[in-house]
Amino acid sequence: MNIRRVRFDHPDATKLNDEVQAEYHLRYGDGGDATALDPADFHPPRGLYLIAYDEHDRPVATGGWRSQDRNEEGNEDGDAELKRMYVVEEMRGRGLARRILAELEEDARAAGRLRMVLETGTKQPEAIALYTSSGYAPCVKFGYYRHYEDSRCYAKRL
Repeated sequence: MNIRRVRFDHPDATKLNDEVQAEYHLRYGDGGDATALDPADFHPPRGLYLIAYDEHDRPVATGGWRSQDRNEEGNEDGDAELKRMYVVEEMRGRGLARRILAELEEDARAAGRLRMVLETGTKQPEAIALYTSSGYAPCVKFGYYRHYEDSRCYAKRL
């Protein structure tokens, strides 16, 4: 497995983002994640976007983080917000998400971020299991979906 730093608007990132949005639609029955994201959010040193490629150079997993500081959506100074964690269905269960998560945490720590935060939903139990088994604990809700009953927010000190 080869994990590469890419831009959020890289064609492979766009492809995987379309796939994760389709999965959100299936699970939640709406139009996908409506959180506003700008490709510049993921430019180092204020963020990072990663794609894992298989041995045939196919993009199979993705994830990124972006800097957040205290804002009206409930973020705190020093937050690194995890976004677009996704593994294509046929590659799940191989530890790819855990590897990407570890690299994102290390990069955010090196960039001076204080905690990694994320928002997921109750219809993504495998995501919740990954995060809780990786040291994340429930936190005060933040972000676009903070008022939604199905939303769950987690944080981990870096």
